[in-house]
Amino acid sequence: MAARERDAVDRITDQWNEVRPDIDISPVAIIGRVSRLSRLLDRALSVSFARFGIENWMYDMLATLRRNGEPYEMTAGDLVSQTMVTTGAITHRIDRLEQLGWVERLNAPDRRKVIVRLTESGRALVDRVVVEHVATEQQLLRDLSPRQQTELAKALRTVLLTLDDHENPQR
Repeated sequence: MAARERDAVDRITDQWNEVRPDIDISPVAIIGRVSRLSRLLDRALSVSFARFGIENWMYDMLATLRRNGEPYEMTAGDLVSQTMVTTGAITHRIDRLEQLGWVERLNAPDRRKVIVRLTESGRALVDRVVVEHVATEQQLLRDLSPRQQTELAKALRTVLLTLDDHENPQR
């Protein structure tokens, strides 16, 4: 393999193979790449979101409400499960988005739940951002053929399901 075709994980696996040839470190070739990929993707997406003056988590919250459909609202508890953050973090995030005018809090009929609704300005923002966001993701995957993208998506789904990351049955 030419040096140009090697990545940082190749170096790591080579080093482990050299010092511990008795261990099958083949999982590092996958897990290491997924881990590094996650960090690099977060960085690339942050640059894209920064053009709109938002952070990754802001887009995640706004997009979750938007893709949920009209009336673009969810309980705080549903947001916790769909965004994978703690209840404490969700409260802080809702506060911040509310201060920016992108969401509003409503009391549920039973008054024990808080409903978070996307405002018109929040909807307009997420509708602008999603176009560039998808274009950025397409650009990040440009070197994979459509077939490779499909195969990778299937393989990653299998790993996620193995880790018990199943679709939320409430939605």
